[in-house]
Amino acid sequence: MYQAPGIGLAAPQIGVQKQLFVYDVDDEPQVLINPKIVESSGEWVYDEGCLSIPGLYVEMLRPKLVLVEATNLDGNTIQIEADELLARLFQHEIDHLQGVLMFERMTPDQRKQALAEYRRREENKIESEPTHLRLS
Repeated sequence: MYQAPGIGLAAPQIGVQKQLFVYDVDDEPQVLINPKIVESSGEWVYDEGCLSIPGLYVEMLRPKLVLVEATNLDGNTIQIEADELLARLFQHEIDHLQGVLMFERMTPDQRKQALAEYRRREENKIESEPTHLRLS
């Protein structure tokens, strides 16, 4: 996650079929086990990237605020209210736990552009040059 660099990583992304993810947005790594979004509200547009699709960033609309319920490493049920970046991170990682990649959250036009760009990057072995796609 740090080497990529990223701020979150879901267990299925590294072949571990468990319902948990790690994240670090303020130099304090955290783990959420069996997380679920229990409430969401608002809207926030932001460039979203994914460690599974390196170098591709897509402007996406997601809820701005979420309330997540999960189990922590001590086995306690916790609730976390998150907004903006942290809320987006939670939504993105929970999507991974449900087998959803960000391609499925894109508009049809974005998906078409993103898949074409992903193929281009794969065919040409492009790793460093980031690509940003906007909402259409």
